[in-house]
Amino acid sequence: MRICKSCIQPDTRPGIFFTDDGLCGACLWEKEKQDIDWDSRKGELNDIIKSAKKNNSRTYDCAIGVSGGKDSTFQAFFARDELNLRCLLVNYEPDDRTEIGNKNLENLKKSGFDVISIRPNHSIMKKLAKYDFFNHLNIVKATEFPLYSSTYIIAEKFNIPLIIQGENPGLTLGTRLTGVGADGNALKANELNTLSSGWQIYLKVDGVTEKDLLWFHYDREKLEANGTRAIWLNYYIKEYSQHGNAEFSKKHGLMWRSNFDPKSIGTYSPYFQLDTDVTQVNQLLKFFKFGFGQCMDHVCYDIRENRLSRKEAINLVLELDGKCSDVYIKKFCDYIDISIETFWKTIEPFRGKIWYKEAGEWKNMVTDELIKQPESIN
Repeated sequence: MRICKSCIQPDTRPGIFFTDDGLCGACLWEKEKQDIDWDSRKGELNDIIKSAKKNNSRTYDCAIGVSGGKDSTFQAFFARDELNLRCLLVNYEPDDRTEIGNKNLENLKKSGFDVISIRPNHSIMKKLAKYDFFNHLNIVKATEFPLYSSTYIIAEKFNIPLIIQGENPGLTLGTRLTGVGADGNALKANELNTLSSGWQIYLKVDGVTEKDLLWFHYDREKLEANGTRAIWLNYYIKEYSQHGNAEFSKKHGLMWRSNFDPKSIGTYSPYFQLDTDVTQVNQLLKFFKFGFGQCMDHVCYDIRENRLSRKEAINLVLELDGKCSDVYIKKFCDYIDISIETFWKTIEPFRGKIWYKEAGEWKNMVTDELIKQPESIN
């Protein structure tokens, strides 16, 4: 297996690619950003904005999917205050949104935006989470469909000419060789790694019909025929970044986690995934499948933006990655009506090929490779 020579991202991420000289796709994007003519990109964006505002009879110039977190808060304020767009914010509401998630969304609502909230049927979402746990060991898979699609559906229904999304994961995660590509066209969101599996897979779930999945798919061809555009904002503006968005949004009322135990959520960062506790459990499951969790993701962002050294990053990953509080695990088990024992028994067969046993103890090759890195020497 390989570890990126710049950050420490492993090659176990689905869809990741590495250059011949050992850079992961995400670090390649950071390198490319240094040579991009950002004034030209901003000019492209301005042309898109002019086109969206051309028909003044429309109520809204753009639709933006929001959770109330750091990225969507930045997108909303940037679209309104920098691009002078009339925005309709579309919120996909997860089951059991956290208290801090509620406060952050309310902060966005009180900041002078029109907001539509979409919450698919609780009973259906519960069935799908249970199905995905047992079949894919990915308990947020089903939520990603309405998370994206709801904004596109609303844009079509309200004849909104522009959809603004945050970042193209093909660039920021390094998976550009997948269908989503490396450009600014976010109409291709249905080709993201999860969504490309197709919403129809949930028709296999007992008691779920096509009518239950209205918010799980959008009509890309119809949007294209109507001339609707959808963009990844990070493709067009240099200042888009995880930490930068968090700092900006905090100044505009976003609440971060405070006084938290990093081992309870598996990361040191206080501003990721604030609206649901299910994420913490899903990152534990990701660790079992691929040998890394959200701490790995976060240190890689910070290495690329020169806030962490590789040595600091490795130490954080070895300490925190794959950790999750029993409180969150119990909460999830109660949600889908299974026992803690069933939870752990279900996980074991999903261990990826990077796991092996030594002296009766599970170890993984990602950790082994990190320990080998010269930067890991104290």
